[in-house]
This record gives sequence, structure tokens and C-alpha cells, in this order.
Amino acid sequence: MTPRTLSELADDARSIRRKFLKMHYEAKAGHLGTGLSDIDVLTSVYGNWLRPEDLFILSKGHGASSLYATLHHYGLLTDEEFATYYKDGTLLPAHPAARAFPAIPAATGSLGHGFPIAAGMAYAHKHVHASGTRVACLVSDGECDEGSIWEAALFAAHHRLDNLTVIIDANGLQGFGRTEDVMTLEPLPKKWDAFGFRTSEIDGHDVAQIRAALDGPGDGRPHCIVARTIKGKGVRFMEDKLEWHYLPMSEAQYLEALDGLGGGESADNISDADPGGRAGR
Repeated sequence: MTPRTLSELADDARSIRRKFLKMHYEAKAGHLGTGLSDIDVLTSVYGNWLRPEDLFILSKGHGASSLYATLHHYGLLTDEEFATYYKDGTLLPAHPAARAFPAIPAATGSLGHGFPIAAGMAYAHKHVHASGTRVACLVSDGECDEGSIWEAALFAAHHRLDNLTVIIDANGLQGFGRTEDVMTLEPLPKKWDAFGFRTSEIDGHDVAQIRAALDGPGDGRPHCIVARTIKGKGVRFMEDKLEWHYLPMSEAQYLEALDGLGGGESADNISDADPGGRAGR
């Protein structure tokens, strides 16, 4: 795919947010806040940076729906596959399933597992296969409470995995409160720097900054991008609100959310399919 311009990336992110809201409304599913915070990053990775030979791992598996919406937007999931989200028998459950699709090479959900998998893949491609494959991994800031994240960071730095990029969705909220109240992480960029990473800190909703960080020159070390984001970004009543880690939307909230993104949708266009029979959480 031809890399997208900054203007096209911004338009893509808006379209993916609308797609994301629709799939969540029809499924009556939660985990809205975490998906909305990382869509600009996912859009930039898939629309501008990722090549066919590269790999992407979503370590923060609870953000799977934003990944699915992004994959569908860029033609990596069919309409038929995408329509099964959160339904019985789906290959698109609330957390990514292993190898259900080529674009999803690993199952994630237990926090702290995806990044070690990504580090292992980066090691294999650099030191075993000697390929040019790059590996990117999206991690949540709350996920950095897990010791396995830091073990993998030590491994990646020790082996000079300059084909590995970890992006931290630093939205400041996790399942039970403010990230800093649950477990102090700051100064997060300095911690990754101390672990041997080349470190960037950016606005995770600015596609120009995301692109510049992804495309920046390497120095032989793995790269960590701390992307400062807002949970629920793009939907005013969800932004920086802990409850949207869990809640589904009512019809009124769905329409308000769409209207806030521009180009609202009427109630007549909302799917009246029975939302029952959804996959378990």
C-alpha cells in the first residue's frame, strides 16, 4: 500500500473511530476508552509505516477492537469477517485470537505477554533469519506494571534489537484508577532509556509526531515511543473517564459520539440486528 499523507491519515483515523463506535454499539461491548486512545497510533502504523514483511503485536489485548477496525479499514479483514465481531463462533473476540488471521500473529490479553513475544520475533528475524523484518508492539502504560515487560526490555537491549519498536499508549488510566495511583511509572521515558532503548516522547494523537517518531533514524538500539494519549479520545463525554474502560453505549450515547466526530448518523441507519448471543468476556 502506498504510504498515506498526514491529511489522509487524519481522515483515516476519523473513519476508523466511526467504524469502531458502530461495531461496539451493535455488539453492546465495553473497552471503548482504550480503543479510542490508540487509534491514531494504529492508523499511523498501518497506514504509513508497516510493510508486508513487517510484524505488529498488540500487547494490550483489551484494545483488540481498535485493531480489528484498523485492519478492516486497510483491507486486511473482509466485510464478512469484520461483521462477526463479538458474536458466537467469531475469530474476532474481545481479545485477539492466535493466528486466526495473518495480520494477528499472536494471542494477547494477559497483560505483559505480547511484548516478550514481539522481542522474541525481533530476535529471530535479526539474529537467526537475518531478514529485514521489523517488529512493532503496542503496549499500555498500565501494562508496564508487569515484570515481564521489563525482562523483555532487558533482553531486547542486550541483543541490540534495532528492528524492534515498542509504542506505549500512555493514557494515564487503567482498570482500577489512575496509572500513577496504582503504580508510579514516571519518569517513564527515562526508565526505558535506562534499560537501553532509544526513547521518544510524543503526542500520541498527532499523526505528524507519530510518523516522525516511527521514521526517525536508528542508532543500533531498540526504540521505545512513549505516546501520550487521552483515554476515550474523540468522544467528549468519554475522554479521560475511567468508566469507559468498561461501559457499553446506549443508542443516545452512540449518536452523540458519532455527531462529535462529525457527519452524524441517523437512528434509521443503526443496525437492528439482535445483539444477543455475543461472545463471552
